[in-house]
Amino acid sequence: MTETEIKIKPMVGGQAVIEGVMIRSPEKISVAVRQKNGKILLKDENFLSITQKNRFFSLPFIRGGVILFESLYLGLKNLSWSSKVALIDEQNEKHSNKIEKISNLMTFFTVFIGIGLGIILFFYIPLIITDLTGLKSGFYYNVVDSFIRIVIFLSYILLISKWKEIQRIFQYHGAEHKSIFAYENGYKLTIENAQKFGTQHPRCGTSFIAMVILVSFFIFLLLGTPETISDKITRFLFIPIIGGLSYELIKITDKHKYKRLIKFTIIPGLWLQKITTKEPDEKQLKVGLIALRSSLGENVFNDPDIILYNNELI
Repeated sequence: MTETEIKIKPMVGGQAVIEGVMIRSPEKISVAVRQKNGKILLKDENFLSITQKNRFFSLPFIRGGVILFESLYLGLKNLSWSSKVALIDEQNEKHSNKIEKISNLMTFFTVFIGIGLGIILFFYIPLIITDLTGLKSGFYYNVVDSFIRIVIFLSYILLISKWKEIQRIFQYHGAEHKSIFAYENGYKLTIENAQKFGTQHPRCGTSFIAMVILVSFFIFLLLGTPETISDKITRFLFIPIIGGLSYELIKITDKHKYKRLIKFTIIPGLWLQKITTKEPDEKQLKVGLIALRSSLGENVFNDPDIILYNNELI
């Protein structure tokens, strides 16, 4: 397959969920979860981004914030669904269609609270700690502020990586990346082909967070030292702009990832992925491939181990 043919492929992305993988293509979301009985429960839904429905929200620097919120919403929604599947497995329930429907309103508030806690942890707390230093120089103030933000983020990642359950999610994260790598490079979506690739992907959400930290340093540097409450509020108002700019930079770095200068900018994100991704086993990789193939519209039900999640077929 030529480089041109690879470029016109629909872009896909995803994330790991509990014992599974979610893959999002331009028009569809597929979530595949491995149950304790060995079956793979597959949930499909059609989904069009707001950026595809409204031209304004597709504009550069605006689309980044919209896509970020959508990704958080869909990620938490399907993470909640996978946790319900796992809970039913634990309770030895017989039918997966007993999974309760997830309230869209509840998911919205979960995302809202999650974003709020993220802002407090990674933006507000570093600001408060830096204020205690008494620094007046805008440059040194923002260096310290960024350093504290990095320390908090790394501490958080290292802490959760010690949990056995999180380590399995990191393996499914690796399965997601290997599957997408095989797809992007034009390989047939088989376990053997996907195994050829690594687990670190430059367009990963972990790399996005690393880019947000980098971009926030330069944006906040321009804003100087926040001396008043309004200065601090202004910083928070810039967070969507930072998210939008980071999204555009991630797209650029992914497109030109083989150029020497660009390679330097994606290294921090790839380093972080050495923590947030682990090598999957073949069963985990199969789950990632099933989610990917289904999101692309392939019929995966020639495999007897796959069960479609809906009330008609279970």
